[in-house]
Amino acid sequence: MKNFFILIVIVVCFNMKAQEQKIDSLPYATIPEAPEHYTPGTVVARMVDGLGFRYRWATEALRQQDYDYAPGNEGRTIAQTMEHLYGLSKVILNTAKRQATDFTLEKEVLTLNEKRKATLKNFKLASELYAVATDLREHRVIFKRSTGASDFPFWNNINGPIEDAVWHAGQLVVLRRSSGNPINPKVNVFLGKLND
Repeated sequence: MKNFFILIVIVVCFNMKAQEQKIDSLPYATIPEAPEHYTPGTVVARMVDGLGFRYRWATEALRQQDYDYAPGNEGRTIAQTMEHLYGLSKVILNTAKRQATDFTLEKEVLTLNEKRKATLKNFKLASELYAVATDLREHRVIFKRSTGASDFPFWNNINGPIEDAVWHAGQLVVLRRSSGNPINPKVNVFLGKLND
């Protein structure tokens, strides 16, 4: 009987560790350490890191009923808001890569979990690219459409896709609270980690 009890304890501990590793396999469980030096690129990277952290926890442990939840005033559902955030993450990343966002391409079909993971990875890669950027003027916002291309300075990336994504991450927090599934109360956006 004693051996059986020990075996159960080991199995439970192993499962808990496996769940913890699964959660931590995505970026932004915490905000990365702050860069040592302030540069335009490291400041933008930190903005994107803050966004990634907020998005990570705003979308953690959502249920199907949460995805379907809408405020009832013709507003977006949580799933539709996540779709929009995924699109914004691609613009933010393409700008970091100094590439156009091409709206003429066929949209890929992804599940909500795949979009969440891709959004987080897009934010992480964009942050890494911005952190080493030396001249943000080279990171223009370019949209390619069937009617032609439009080109904007980097400033529009800040007040456009980056801040719009922060706005919508906040909406996710409110929507999921209204859906009956509030975010983890230990999330501390000021410190960029979970409180103990």
